[in-house]
Amino acid sequence: MLISLKWLNDYVDIEMSADELAHTLTMAGLEVESISEKKPAFSQVVIGKIITIGHHPEADHLSVCVISTGEGKAKVVCGAGNIYEGALVPLATVGAMVGSARIERSLIRGVESDGMLCSEAELGIGEDHSGILILEDGLTPGVPLEKALDLEDTILEISVTPNRSDCLSMIGIAREVAALTGKTLRYSATNLKEEGPDINLFASVAIDDPELCPRYAARLIRGVKVGPSPYWLRKRLAAVGLRPINNVVDVTNYVMMELGQPLHAFDHNQLSGGRIVVRGAKDGELFLTLDGKERVLKQGTLMICDADKPVAIAGIMGGMNSEVQDATDSILLESAYFSPLSIRRSAKWLAMTSDASFRFERGIDPEGVTIALDRAAQLIAELAGGSICLNLIDRYPREIAKTVNILMRESRVNQLLGTQMSGDEMAAILNSLEMKVTPQTGREGCYLVTPPSYRVDITRETDLIEEIARIYGYDKIGTTLPNVFSLTVKGSMQSLV
Repeated sequence: MLISLKWLNDYVDIEMSADELAHTLTMAGLEVESISEKKPAFSQVVIGKIITIGHHPEADHLSVCVISTGEGKAKVVCGAGNIYEGALVPLATVGAMVGSARIERSLIRGVESDGMLCSEAELGIGEDHSGILILEDGLTPGVPLEKALDLEDTILEISVTPNRSDCLSMIGIAREVAALTGKTLRYSATNLKEEGPDINLFASVAIDDPELCPRYAARLIRGVKVGPSPYWLRKRLAAVGLRPINNVVDVTNYVMMELGQPLHAFDHNQLSGGRIVVRGAKDGELFLTLDGKERVLKQGTLMICDADKPVAIAGIMGGMNSEVQDATDSILLESAYFSPLSIRRSAKWLAMTSDASFRFERGIDPEGVTIALDRAAQLIAELAGGSICLNLIDRYPREIAKTVNILMRESRVNQLLGTQMSGDEMAAILNSLEMKVTPQTGREGCYLVTPPSYRVDITRETDLIEEIARIYGYDKIGTTLPNVFSLTVKGSMQSLV
């Protein structure tokens, strides 16, 4: 799991160094395997503003641009067709390094050029090489590009144990940091604006197998315009190892990394009858997945279907027949809870895995399904336009069992840990992990604890004791020797612990 410290700071203030944070997390059971500094592959590139664009006297395909550098002007010869007067662009000044190339003052078809305007591919910050990178309005000419775009970052690679599925997200790691450092956790605000007709006029959801899919929710966003994501979104996905695709798919990946809830976007116009049916596959059924491979399915593989055909392998990968494309203008957004055993079994049968299946296999937060759905719908509407239909579809035929009222005994915690903590100290630690702690009436030193729905790993008192130990700090727990006494057995001395 890759964690961007810049991104993490959105949710919790980090006032320690990366090394100190890595040590703190590792001591709490989240082993940090590596720390890497992310720096741009260029130097002396600044924000430039195009003042004028003139024709090159010796080449029709070239332009001569006068660029404001804040403190002065530069004349640059450029061959890109997407530039315009007033645009903010990256200007590699004379002496700049772009990748392995040094930019020199040069004579291009008889016209002197004082630098180079750059694409995002040339700068190593994206894949688009079709034209010059046009920067967002509001940036100041002359400011170094790495500072203006906040390109420097620190990346932690964290080894998350299989039982800690709640830590497969930015907010999950932020919760841990907040609990370990006493800082306040900040959640992203969702201000959903529903417009237009009711979703139920255009879409429906039926779950044929609630054992394997206890919950399935959907929203409909109409009138979207699919295109490239804004730079901030592409930068964040790239920082955690994900390739940007388009503004709709990128939002689903962003929210998955932020909240830990996998999502999938369907082209609503490609769904026959606007229907979603969650059912088991037929033995030998064929399905073409988004990676272009035809899969032979086994009976029992959970499928997402429309009125006529399969459109996704549940929790693993979508299909080519409902893929979001450039012409897509209506999105049915899926957020669901699938049985971890079902996804694990299907992924093994099919010998395929994905970021989504990795999370579903370990168990996600059943109560986070609609939270992530609303967050993603809002971002899609903001970044791709369109309107969110009134209401959501939330099929929840069989409520997923929750762990409630685990008995915790103060004496038992201290006995196992060799500590002398008070019940209030224990409760404060568990509260910092968003657990509800209630003193048990009539039983001094006993508490009833309800873990949050995303902590699927906490089911018994020993789990609570482990949480108290790791947040309290293993290094603060003193070393004690076990009690040993001896007795004589048939003439020999035996030691018992």
